[in-house]
Order: sequence, then C-alpha cells, then structure tokens
Amino acid sequence: MATETLPKQEDNIVEIDVRTDEMLVNMGPQHPSTHGVLRLVLRTDGEVVSEVTPHLGYLHRCAEKVGENVTPIQFIPYTDRMDYLAGMNMNLAYSMAIEKLCGMKIPEKAQVIRVIICELNRIASHLVGMGAYGLDLGTFSPFLYAFREREMILDLFEEVCGARLTYSYITIGGVHDDLPEGWVEKCRRFLEYFKPRVEEYHTLLTRNQIFIQRTANIGILPKETAYQYGCTGPVLRGSLNREAGDPVWDLRKVEPYCGYETYDFQAIVPPFPEAPPEAVIGDSWHRFYVRMREVIESVKLVLQGLERYPDAEGSHRIEPPRHLPAGEAYMETEAPRGQMGFYVVGRPSKDPVPLRVRARSSCFCNLSVTNEICKGCLIADIPAIVGSLDFVMGEVDR
Repeated sequence: MATETLPKQEDNIVEIDVRTDEMLVNMGPQHPSTHGVLRLVLRTDGEVVSEVTPHLGYLHRCAEKVGENVTPIQFIPYTDRMDYLAGMNMNLAYSMAIEKLCGMKIPEKAQVIRVIICELNRIASHLVGMGAYGLDLGTFSPFLYAFREREMILDLFEEVCGARLTYSYITIGGVHDDLPEGWVEKCRRFLEYFKPRVEEYHTLLTRNQIFIQRTANIGILPKETAYQYGCTGPVLRGSLNREAGDPVWDLRKVEPYCGYETYDFQAIVPPFPEAPPEAVIGDSWHRFYVRMREVIESVKLVLQGLERYPDAEGSHRIEPPRHLPAGEAYMETEAPRGQMGFYVVGRPSKDPVPLRVRARSSCFCNLSVTNEICKGCLIADIPAIVGSLDFVMGEVDR
C-alpha cells in the first residue's frame, strides 16, 4: 500500500514540492489582441512564457501571384488590401516601382499631392494603432477618440477619390485626380482642429500610469536583434538611440523620394525627455511613443505640402507606357509600419503583364521578432508586446 508523504512543517513553514509541466497554449487565430488573423503558440510554464511561435498564412491573398497575371494598373487595387489601414502608402510603393522600371519622371504637382495624401494616411494609420493598442490593454475610450479624428481624414479621402478604405488613388504616373476645389482649405481646418487633440491622446494613454506599467520595460527589443531580423519603421526606431550615434533610419531621410529631402521634418528616434523612469529604449512604450511623435511630424509635412500645392508645376498625372520594358526594378518607401518595397520584372516580349512581382513587407519582418521579445514574459503581457508591433496581417500573408 502506497504511503502519502505529508508536507514537512518546521517553525510554521510548510514546504510543498510543487511540480509543473510545460504546456502549449494557442492564442488565436482571432482578431482582438492580434490585429488580424494570427495564431500564436505559447510554450508556458505556469504563467511564464518561454517561447512564442507565430503561425502565418490564414488569409491566403496570393497578391504577388495576382500581380503576375494582371497589368500594373489592374494591380493597384490589390495593393490597397495589403496594409488596408494605409492603402495610399501601398499604392505609392508599387506605383514608384513601375515608374522606376519605365524610367518615368513624375510632375512636381503629383509629387506634392502624394506627400500630402500619404502623410494624412500615416496619421490615420497611427490613430488606429493607438486606439487598437488601448483596446488590447483593456481601455475603450482611446479607440473612440482616435476614430473621431480618423473619420475626418476619411472624409477628406472620400472627397478626393470616393473611397474610405481601399482608395486606388495614387497610381502609376501620379494620382488619379487633382485635389477638388476647396479641399486644401478643408484640410487646413482639419489640421488646426487636430493639433490640440494630440494632447488628449497623451493624457489618455501615454502618461496614464496603468498604461505605463503595462508597456514600460516590457518586450525589450535590442537594436542588434532588430537589425538581425530586418525590422524597420517605428519598431526599429524605438530601439535606436540618437545620443549613442545610432543611424536615424527613416527612408524619407536616408533615401528620400517624392521630394522629401526638401521638406522640414524630423525622424523620430529616442531618447525622449518625457519618457517615464520605468521605460527603457526598445520597450513597448517607446515603440508606441515613436508613432505618437510621428503624427506631429506628419502634420508638419502636410502643412508644407498644402503651401506648395498652388504653385506646383505640371499636371497631377502623366500617362504611363502601354508596355513594360525588359528589366527589373525595386523600390521601397517608408510606410506607417516600416519599409514597404516592391520588386517588378518586365517581360522582354513587351507584354503589359509583369513577369515577376514580389513585395517586401515590413510587418512580416517585424512580426518575426515576436519570440525574441516575448521570452520570459507573462501570458498577460503577450497582448501588450504583440500590439506594440502594430502589424496588419494582410501585408504579412501576401
């Protein structure tokens, strides 16, 4: 007959041998807390996570193969559906790749409009990122505040192109239509209204003590790891240190396009004097705050673009060639979530359909670092860490 060993008691202290087993726990695939259809497999010992494996491939969009079976103009709507929160920026990256392949020179007016529209879309995208991140951490109010201003930007986009999510406005050769009459003044009025609203976001989240405790010193991504995984955008810049001499890696600065080199703005890189003492460079708080600061810089860029627009030379668009030339081209732009690049190969037979189309997704690389920054965290920290990466699965599963 087996005997049961009772706990040993000495000086009112009970010693109990507690043995735990590792478990594999599925988180997802579901939309809340994962910003898309993403399945995470967590290896846990109790509440402590030792490994996180992201499983991709639930959308099956096959966008790259679609691009090899339609003409470049026909493929523009598919780029909207990659990062569907920043469709204008997706349109721009693919259009510029085709323009580079064809050797097209875009008029100044078209370039100015592209900067205005893409920076407005960057603001709208970061607003969704901010509001959804609040939802991930259990607060609903920031989401409502963010969508209040985002709806105004979508109203402006609707006047420009008739759409509010998938635009197909920035196209090969420029933009589909010129800015409508009175649109510039409406945009200025919105920006004047919007600028003081940013302080409300900081009160709701950035300086909120509960938010700081959930994000500061959590999910730390060293810059060396960010480089190794090919991270870009706010995920990379949140891990850099300007005072240590780290390069300010923003394509609008280091490899400018659309005339960005002629605009006055800053690439946002830590350290920040307003950072809470608990936060360290590379953590979830810094990744979030980089986006919040980028919103201010985008406002500056849009205002500068609106000043240039009335005197900009040329048309809003030039006609592209009917056939793609033989050769290859690759073009990257600084989208809200990082560098978005397209590689296009033309056919030697002057076929209008590209031979190859490939997309370099910033979200794919940023998401791949999940395991590195989640090791040793608690299960409850997973939404805070994953949400700080601000990815869109439509761009990952392409």
